[in-house]
Amino acid sequence: MSSEHEAVIQVLSSIDEIDAQPWDRNANPDAATYNPFVSHAFLKALEDAGAVRAETGWQPQHLILIAASGEVGGCMPLYAKSHSKGEYVFDYGWADAYESAGGAYYPKLLSAVPYTPVPGPRLLVHDGPDRDERMGLLATGAVELVRRHGCSSLHVNFLGENEWNALGRLGFLKRTDQQFHWRNDGYATFDDFLASLASRKRKTIRKERRDALGQGLEIEWVTGSDIAEHHWDAMYAFYMDTGSRKWGRPYLNRRFFSLLGEAMPDDVLLIMVRSGDEYVAGALNIIGGDCLYGRYWGAFEHHPCLHFEVCYYQAIDFAIGKGLDRVEAGAQGEHKLARGYMPTPTYSAHWIPNPSFRRAVANYLEDERRYVERAREHLARFGPYRRGGVQVPRNAPVDEDND
Repeated sequence: MSSEHEAVIQVLSSIDEIDAQPWDRNANPDAATYNPFVSHAFLKALEDAGAVRAETGWQPQHLILIAASGEVGGCMPLYAKSHSKGEYVFDYGWADAYESAGGAYYPKLLSAVPYTPVPGPRLLVHDGPDRDERMGLLATGAVELVRRHGCSSLHVNFLGENEWNALGRLGFLKRTDQQFHWRNDGYATFDDFLASLASRKRKTIRKERRDALGQGLEIEWVTGSDIAEHHWDAMYAFYMDTGSRKWGRPYLNRRFFSLLGEAMPDDVLLIMVRSGDEYVAGALNIIGGDCLYGRYWGAFEHHPCLHFEVCYYQAIDFAIGKGLDRVEAGAQGEHKLARGYMPTPTYSAHWIPNPSFRRAVANYLEDERRYVERAREHLARFGPYRRGGVQVPRNAPVDEDND
């Protein structure tokens, strides 16, 4: 595919078809906001482990923008999907409606990080005066791929707000949801964070931490070259236990965890819980340039408040110590609110070429956006922070289409 500006869009059936350096130059041009999930190493680990391939319903169709000069001017992680599993932006109702009307909803195209509800860039372009133009070329290239493949739709999930608005201007339908994120207001210690909370909430968290760690349990932070295969054995067992109960069949295999540790060990933080000589619980976190991302948790023993300690309070401790701006603790979970994690908008954008189906989805999304915003405002009133203190809820998303 090419444009009037002589740039060419290439479609790759594997991340291996492009070297890491040009991909990462576009995916993470600023180390301060480094997002590990769109790095070449992370996406390659998913493919090399066999978790992402046509047989699992994730056929890579990555877009590469080749400028007239021959340099790689942009990239877009993209997949042809034969189902909607592992996405966390739910369109099962859309699929049912489309197929009830006689259409084939699958295959569809999806730009996202497989199995990973983490916000981040999707139109990956390095800095430069034509940055916005290159983003637009990637988006229009993906739309053209919908036409060529005869797909029902194109979905861009968990993208940034600026990208969301840019795609809205190109005619994509705009959707919102929410997650619960903790934000670092310049705290030097965990006690500084506690001081920002209402007294009752502060006492509750202190009690939860005492209860979690007052049972002879020990916490270990393991990262970088200290991570060994026995750590991955334990973490995978925790992941499988939780995943089997929550999802029925976990998406990732054991090999992925080893590949992750080999490819990007300094981006991994394992928070492991030891009882005697055995690991009994643990959480896998990924370290970004300005954020700690909580991904998977599991436990073989029940201990009061241990989940809160390992997944939320230890993560806050780490983020404060490293000067990170925030902790993103994954999808769902209003129980995070009482622990300092506030409702934060997430964004997705959707291209639907069928006119009547597009109108129906557009009407639905207009109502849904209003509901999500009301729910976010309602939940924010129950946050643990002192009235007039920090962690004021973020402003509502700026929907430029309605300005």
